Amino acid sequence: MADPTRAAWRTPGFAATIRRSDGVAVEVRPGPAGPPPGLRLELVDPGAGASSAAARTLPAVPADGNRAPRPAIVTRAGWGADESLREQSFEYTGPVRVVFVHHTATATNYACSDAPRVIRAMYQYHVKSNGWRDIGYNFLVDRCGTVYEGRAGGVDRPVHGAHTLGFNTDSSGIAAISAWKLGLTSRPADGRAQLTSASDASRFPKGTVVDFDAISGHRDAFNTECPGGALFAQLPPLRRAAAHLQSS
Repeated sequence: MADPTRAAWRTPGFAATIRRSDGVAVEVRPGPAGPPPGLRLELVDPGAGASSAAARTLPAVPADGNRAPRPAIVTRAGWGADESLREQSFEYTGPVRVVFVHHTATATNYACSDAPRVIRAMYQYHVKSNGWRDIGYNFLVDRCGTVYEGRAGGVDRPVHGAHTLGFNTDSSGIAAISAWKLGLTSRPADGRAQLTSASDASRFPKGTVVDFDAISGHRDAFNTECPGGALFAQLPPLRRAAAHLQSS
């Protein structure tokens, strides 16, 4: 189940609700060009989550050299990932040089205790509906600041994700800033790095070498509003704060 190149940007289109319902109604009002291509309705049941004897949380680790402190991370076992759904082999890229910040289209008023259910629903949507090898993001952060392991393969490894069309190589896709991840390869959070576009459907033609901030927004690489105006405006101070953590 390879991640379709054209699908690697579609994650923000996923919308989830955890409220109980007994039906669904959809109203589509096409414009002059007709309905959006590929429009479909998916009903996903996050279930109760798979049980596992694996560690449910990786503890926080203090700063070490130029590495920022690692935050506590809820593992895939912690959010109840059914490991039989995903592709069993792992794909890795070169060292992570850029982190792309995203938002999802999920509701923001969920209880923090329901975050694992939201993640399980997203996981099933990515794998069973989109046909990807695993959940697209490398990390997710809920509204209460809890960090979750996304795509399997090791939180300290350069796992190849499906988050930023054309720039999934040598990068990591998360929902908030991860100075620790950049520090693993001695990349300053307030620095810059060059990546080569792998798709003409990104903002840049395939083969174009693009200079990115080490912490960039999804919109820097693709024609999208993600990660939203409010979060995008916070990236400069977050870069500075992340760099400070690396050096403290």
